[in-house]
Amino acid sequence: MRLTRRTKLFAVAAAVPVAVGVAVAVAAPPSTNFADVPSANTRSQGFSPANKLSAGLAEIAVAQGSTKVENPGSVSYYGYDNDTLNTAGEPVMVASAATGNTEAHKTEPDKNVYLVFNGGLKGADPGYDYGEHFLFQGHEGGSPGNITRINLDADAAHRVTLLATQDSSGTNLATIDGVTWDPFARRLLFTTENQNAPTYSATPAYPSQVNDVSGALGRGGYEGIQDDSDGNLWIVEDIGGAFKGATTAKVPNSFLYRYVPKKPGDLANGKLQVLQVMNAAHQPITQASQTALQSPDQVALHVYGSVFDTKWITIHDTAVNGNAPFNANLAAKTANGTPFKRPENGAFRPDGKFEGFYFDETGDTDATSPENDCCGGWTSVFKLTQNDPSSNTGKLRLFYKGDQAHAGFDNVAFMTGNLIAFVEDAGDKLHGQRNALDSGFLFDITKSYADPANVPIRWLAEGRDASATLDADNAGFGKNDGDNEITGIHVSDGDLSAKGILGARTPRPFQPSDDERQSGAWRVFWTQQHGDNPTWEVVKP
Repeated sequence: MRLTRRTKLFAVAAAVPVAVGVAVAVAAPPSTNFADVPSANTRSQGFSPANKLSAGLAEIAVAQGSTKVENPGSVSYYGYDNDTLNTAGEPVMVASAATGNTEAHKTEPDKNVYLVFNGGLKGADPGYDYGEHFLFQGHEGGSPGNITRINLDADAAHRVTLLATQDSSGTNLATIDGVTWDPFARRLLFTTENQNAPTYSATPAYPSQVNDVSGALGRGGYEGIQDDSDGNLWIVEDIGGAFKGATTAKVPNSFLYRYVPKKPGDLANGKLQVLQVMNAAHQPITQASQTALQSPDQVALHVYGSVFDTKWITIHDTAVNGNAPFNANLAAKTANGTPFKRPENGAFRPDGKFEGFYFDETGDTDATSPENDCCGGWTSVFKLTQNDPSSNTGKLRLFYKGDQAHAGFDNVAFMTGNLIAFVEDAGDKLHGQRNALDSGFLFDITKSYADPANVPIRWLAEGRDASATLDADNAGFGKNDGDNEITGIHVSDGDLSAKGILGARTPRPFQPSDDERQSGAWRVFWTQQHGDNPTWEVVKP
């Protein structure tokens, strides 16, 4: 059964419990006018506040952890493993004395990719019409790793399809973090945030064919991954560094990479490059030059108005080095690439030129770090500009330097042509230190944040569901995380073609797609990771 747009909304409500956070307003503001949420939710023991969104916005859960997948096996539910079962054979989702104060491991759905397949896709039920609108994600926790597809047009029984738990060789998948759609390869690409684990490509239909492509793309603490119009892949790494002496500041240890395929869509033949940033003396800024506490290079990178020359250094070429999987992080250090404090994700300015790339540093996520104010310890956002996406040289400058109230940035997406959203993953420790849970912020890229009069807009103040509150109060029962985290912020019209690459067109949230073939609108999703693990669609009610 194919559902109409009106029926789909009712199907969502029937499929999963719906939680809506709406601030009262006389009329919904224009989609480009996001109202500020005045404050973050506070963090205190046993307290489970609701999410708060900009006035005129609401959210609908399109799936949550307790949503049963249509084809259960080693994974039976969207957000839970089968490692701890009750007497009825169901995973224990809430720990209690009756369960020995333990619970099933949460699988943590992470990044999202929204795609529209005209003509639909196959699922586990060969007689069912799954519609055309789909949301894909990998799961960051649990064992084995898995890939799921939320069938946005489907009924409750067919809402979530488990696409894969193994690769084409029969090996269990590693846990997954990042994802993007490569329109040239016609494959989903998944990263694992583990320098010893594969980078994957996967087909979108059921069952998914998953292949290890780390012989060309490498293995690293990869998180963010993004296409450009030339078919290059930009990869942002997240590996925390060692502590600097007896302090809570960490050595920068993660890199920005670019994979240049032999031809667009070739995931087996190409070059992997690392970004190298030059200091004022035109010497490379390396890990060695940033190891000392508050090192001159690290301080200089975080000064508004400073501009640094950059170049891409090839660290692996399949034509020379072959196709065996390799450790990209080690190769980047050997080549004197420039590491940052956990630069987790990035996005291109959506003007179709792919000349401006914004990426964040999550930082040290500790209020006691002596590098918070000077060196990216709170968080930072950098802007890399090039003449075109395949240029070998460019310029790097600081776009935003964080503070205690704006810290631990992780996921990113452009909401409109000039508004870029960064969401926090500050972690339980910093949540407690500042008495504030995570928030999502909007920045106007036409403004200078060196001017203290310019401040970001809070569009989302994340709450904490009951499951996450229990985990936080009980150290995760030895297996699960604590507070909820904002992840998977994603704005797309689902276009499968190169025109649909994020950065190719100006996003228009809640408005019709520029491409009539997409039979839909620009849609906004995010995942409230940990706890009940709901994935939300943001809507205008």
